[in-house]
Amino acid sequence: MKRLPDGSVFLSRYADVAVCYRDARMSSDKKAEFGPKFGVGTPLYRHHTTSLVFNDPPLHSRVRKLLAAAFTPRALAALQPRIEAIVDGLIARHADDGRMDLVEDFAFQLPVEVICDMLGVPAGERSPFRRYSLAILGALEPVAGPERQAAGNAAVAEFSAYLDELVATRRQWPADDHDVLGTLIHGEIDGERLTHDELVQNCIFLLNAGHETTTNLIGNTIDALLRFPDELQRLKGNPGLLKTCIEEGLRFESSNQLGNRRLTTDLEIGGERLAAGTYLHIGIGAANRDPAQFPEPDRFDAGREPNRHFAFGSGVHMCLGAVLARLEGTIAIARLVDSLDGLVRDGTPERGGRARFRGFNRYPVAWNRATTEQRKTPG
Repeated sequence: MKRLPDGSVFLSRYADVAVCYRDARMSSDKKAEFGPKFGVGTPLYRHHTTSLVFNDPPLHSRVRKLLAAAFTPRALAALQPRIEAIVDGLIARHADDGRMDLVEDFAFQLPVEVICDMLGVPAGERSPFRRYSLAILGALEPVAGPERQAAGNAAVAEFSAYLDELVATRRQWPADDHDVLGTLIHGEIDGERLTHDELVQNCIFLLNAGHETTTNLIGNTIDALLRFPDELQRLKGNPGLLKTCIEEGLRFESSNQLGNRRLTTDLEIGGERLAAGTYLHIGIGAANRDPAQFPEPDRFDAGREPNRHFAFGSGVHMCLGAVLARLEGTIAIARLVDSLDGLVRDGTPERGGRARFRGFNRYPVAWNRATTEQRKTPG
């Protein structure tokens, strides 16, 4: 635990972070923080104070219950063939070249296609969505200068205007259990529906959360396997390790490195008494490398068990899309490892340059093209 000059506290130990996620005396509401940061009434303020992740009950509960219908095991099982088709198509598109950018050409494309499918966004209208997501989430950095703020505000405004039209069209259709946007429009919890702004801002949140988590999961896990080649060979020789490999990728390089809470009452954490109102910085990445919880934490172990990491948080705010991200990551990494023999870096990767989110902007890779061609040849 480290007390910071502004009175806030940074937590890095696993046990202390566990308290933040599991104790009901923590608030995720960020209006007090985002007012000075973004300016009350700006698009960024409106978005981040309305979306699921930065709210407490009852709004959090209402939105989460409505969204949960789209993330049931049955609903996700129905998505699996589509995810497999997207992954296979992305690999096939670059198979003859023997190289691609793991992020731009693959890891980013997959979750955006899936979420846009779920929201009913036409295929030809998806190209701006990564720019929107990076700009909106970039403004969440601990220090976000005027350029990032301006880009984030513009992205929220443009995305909101697009969704206004999409929602207006979708309202004319009947409810459909397989359509996330329809579920949010027509769904009711205790006789209440989402307001139009709640609906639009949480659609933006779905894209941002789905894109960031899965893109980084794929990129970070492949990077770790290439940095620990013995583990890559171990996985290739034993595909049954895929599930634990995905969990280790989530732990080793967590997509989301930082979280925040505010105490609603006095509370003891890590042997120290903290006063009500104290702002807590949750070191997710640090907790997931805590040697008291994870033996040899800086070693990537594709078969690590147990592995109770905090990559998706815990408690009432545990990531709603965790099962979907795991499904996408599992299919993607399994196909990459199986299809692309001799996978290697093909240049210098470029990190995302952000503190809150851990991932790559670019990650050039190459593989044995002859082997890929043999796989495509019948017999």
